[in-house]
Amino acid sequence: MSVCNISDRRCVPCEGGVPPLSEAEVLNLMKDVPAWQLAGKRIERNFIFSNHYEAMSFVNAVAWVSHRQDHHPELKIGYKDCLVSYMTHAIDGLLDNDFICAAKVDRLLEI
Repeated sequence: MSVCNISDRRCVPCEGGVPPLSEAEVLNLMKDVPAWQLAGKRIERNFIFSNHYEAMSFVNAVAWVSHRQDHHPELKIGYKDCLVSYMTHAIDGLLDNDFICAAKVDRLLEI
């Protein structure tokens, strides 16, 4: 029996009409993205790079993930850092999609 990695899943479009994840569900999914922090109704992670070029390359890779999953984060970009924040705006809270994309973003930096 194989274990499904959350980063292998695909986002499901959300147009609203569903409740956000419960606190217990959020805490359980946080285990799949341990480097991320819960920030109110969002999950976020600050990525720090060696220089501006690496930070911007990362931003472009995150944009690719966002486009492929049709789920888009809020990005705050500095000289050599990028704060990535996910929340499902259609429900004003968190869904599986936020954790799926967070895990996919984490995989961008795996060597």
